[in-house]
Amino acid sequence: MINTFIGNLGHFALILAFVSALVTAYSYYQYTIAQELDKANWRRFSRVTFYVHSLASVTVAFALFEIIYNHRFEYFYSYSHSSKALPVHYMISSFWEGQEGAFILWIVWNVVLGLVLIHTNKFWEGPVMIVFALVQAFLVSMILGVVIGDLKIGSSPFILLRDAVSAPVFQINPDFKPEDGTGLNPLLQNIWMVIHPPTLFLGYASTLVPFAFLMGGLATKRYSEWVRPALPWAQFSAMILGMGIIMGAYWAYVTLNFGGYWNWDPVENAVYVPWLIMVAAIHTMITFKKSSTALKSSIVLVIASFILVLYATFLVRSGVLGDSSVHSFTDLGLSGQLLIYMLFFLVIAVFLAAKNWKHIPTSDKEASVYSREFWIFIGATTLALMAFQVILPTSIPVWNALVESFGGISNMAPPADQIGFYTKFQLWFAVAVALLTAVGQFFWWNKMDPKALRESLVMPYIISVVISALIIVFGKVYDIPYIIVVLASVFTIVANSSILIKLIKKSTFKLAGGSLAHIGLGMMLIGIMFSSGYSEIISYNLSGLTYSNSWEEEMNKEHVLLWINKPTQIKDYTAVYRGRQKKVVGVPGFVNVKQLKSTGEINEAIALEDIVARGRTYFAKGDKVKIVLEENDYFQVDYYKDSVFQFSLNPMSQFNSSMGLISSPDSKRFVNRDLYTYVSAINDYEDPEWREDEFYEVAPGETFYISDFVTTFEGGEVLSQVDGLDLREGDVAVKAKLVVMDYDVEKRLEPVFIIRDNQVGKIAAIDNELGVKVELENIKPETNTFSFKVNRYQKDYVVLKAILMPQINILWAGTILMLIGFCVAIYRRYDEFKKMRDKGMEA
Repeated sequence: MINTFIGNLGHFALILAFVSALVTAYSYYQYTIAQELDKANWRRFSRVTFYVHSLASVTVAFALFEIIYNHRFEYFYSYSHSSKALPVHYMISSFWEGQEGAFILWIVWNVVLGLVLIHTNKFWEGPVMIVFALVQAFLVSMILGVVIGDLKIGSSPFILLRDAVSAPVFQINPDFKPEDGTGLNPLLQNIWMVIHPPTLFLGYASTLVPFAFLMGGLATKRYSEWVRPALPWAQFSAMILGMGIIMGAYWAYVTLNFGGYWNWDPVENAVYVPWLIMVAAIHTMITFKKSSTALKSSIVLVIASFILVLYATFLVRSGVLGDSSVHSFTDLGLSGQLLIYMLFFLVIAVFLAAKNWKHIPTSDKEASVYSREFWIFIGATTLALMAFQVILPTSIPVWNALVESFGGISNMAPPADQIGFYTKFQLWFAVAVALLTAVGQFFWWNKMDPKALRESLVMPYIISVVISALIIVFGKVYDIPYIIVVLASVFTIVANSSILIKLIKKSTFKLAGGSLAHIGLGMMLIGIMFSSGYSEIISYNLSGLTYSNSWEEEMNKEHVLLWINKPTQIKDYTAVYRGRQKKVVGVPGFVNVKQLKSTGEINEAIALEDIVARGRTYFAKGDKVKIVLEENDYFQVDYYKDSVFQFSLNPMSQFNSSMGLISSPDSKRFVNRDLYTYVSAINDYEDPEWREDEFYEVAPGETFYISDFVTTFEGGEVLSQVDGLDLREGDVAVKAKLVVMDYDVEKRLEPVFIIRDNQVGKIAAIDNELGVKVELENIKPETNTFSFKVNRYQKDYVVLKAILMPQINILWAGTILMLIGFCVAIYRRYDEFKKMRDKGMEA
């Protein structure tokens, strides 16, 4: 029986959210222009309508998650993005895997921000909430799913499967409901995909706040007053967007297997660019607060950051990047709406800015080279150029689509080597930014002339040169560009550290946000330089053999084949593959698949022996256990050094019918490096191709060879019971005991021979790891020998790539320090704004 109530509730809430957003925009407009006596009534009405909009938006989110959580596969969204196998935290990822869910997440974050603004900033409430409500109306329209004639407005997440898919089963049974959904993209089955998208969309949503303050300021002719309330929000937006970018990079590092954390993918670029512009806007806004300059630059940059977020949305969700990005969505027919959404706010912003441009305060004083205004302007310009260099090539698919829409032909192609292309430019931009943040901080805190500048910089310069020399020598940094990166990075760390020490001595830590963020930037550059520029592949194929002619040359050369239990040299380590494992609910670590037997139910197995971990028995033999995503296999690889065990890694792989082998890496973290490994090929023993039969006749106590394995036949044992079989009176069951040595691992194979009513039955002993099946073919009492039939196929193996990533922890530490710097700066600016607000000087 299908459930239509929850879908109807979602549809109703969507329509209510759309209508209430429009009414909120209108009522706040009336509140803004109303006479003083009428303002209170309009404000009260506007808030009520926004509360209604908020409740409707939350109801939409609740309805969609209810559909996913309760496995209502009669709905297309649940069927397409979820399955019964998913644990709850991955159901949350399913929520925003699709475009509609992502828009709902964005809508809910805007609601949260709007409610915060209503209750913290009453002076700007009217003009700011007009912008908020209009943005909400556009966002909700993306998921309305209303069709008027040939016009489709939005794509609803509450469409039934029978309305979205044409299948004969629905003609026979309109109430047909699939037993299971297609599941979540394996690449998104990671805890970082639970927290990365909400963080990123909060960053997207928060760029609206400074933009809304700016639009309110231009509309009400408060050309400069908007900066004070907008600045802490701009810093918050930059921090959250930066955190989202960092989380995305870390997700790529721990989930994807390209051997890094940043691939200059178009979707990555689409988020990176508005973040750069927002950071530039923060610096020009701070400059204006200090010296009444750079206001026009701030206006341009704040507008650009918000419009670039909308442009990023268009790039990702219009389908235009379908051939150039692994992250982009397919077109749901929303490209036109997304374009209208972006152009609407672009036109309004440009119109208001142009209309008021001549009235916007500006300074006619020429900035001196020894002024902080000059250096801030140079820094903001550098950030803007960084963004321009990235967004232009990223937009090539958009240009091609635009030309083709007018009947032309454009064959422009994005860079073939995108990592090399972007890195060679961004490297030097980053060096420039590092130097500017070093020198600029001295101008920021001190009035400088040429002599004072030299005196201030000489000590940081000397210290930087000494530290850089040590890093270059001990880190073996011999490439000229990387030497320059080290010098610039260390210089910004030392220079900003000296400023930070002075601030701490003066007990003004809340002024230290900029210094902390800039120190974090320098650490990030050093970490990126080492981990990307000096990463080392250590899994070279030293066998002299080609693994497979069908594999690419890189895979045959830079990957190592590990046979199970066979020691293989990988640089300074001896690696031994120990078999496949599963994650079991309630058991720390992993459980070997040999200890589990599937029940046929989703994510359920029976323990074939006691499951023991860390000296404790978690499940007894015969217990039912729950597996965490049974399609995931974890491959235990033990690392030894000088015959002494060091550590184990457990890279994961999953074979997906539509995507092939999906692999996620595992890394051993050291203080100064990571050993990063992932599986690139595995043995498929689900459907083995057995070789010809081999026969052996062996007496108890004798040793023989099965597929080069030393095998000892210990003898036979008469059984009184057989697992899975009821023995009758008169039945004879004999078990043969074989011990197989696979290098340092002893394996026991125990085939069973059964006689019932003069008929023979055989239960083979199969070891998937060895690729061996043994049957007890016959027992010959007269010669005291046992006959065995052996079949063999491919022994278990993995093909592994291992990379040393030096100093990558400096990168992660730098990102954390940068975020702390943003938090300190946000606290300072909001504290300033709150004090002014409480004094009635908010404007």
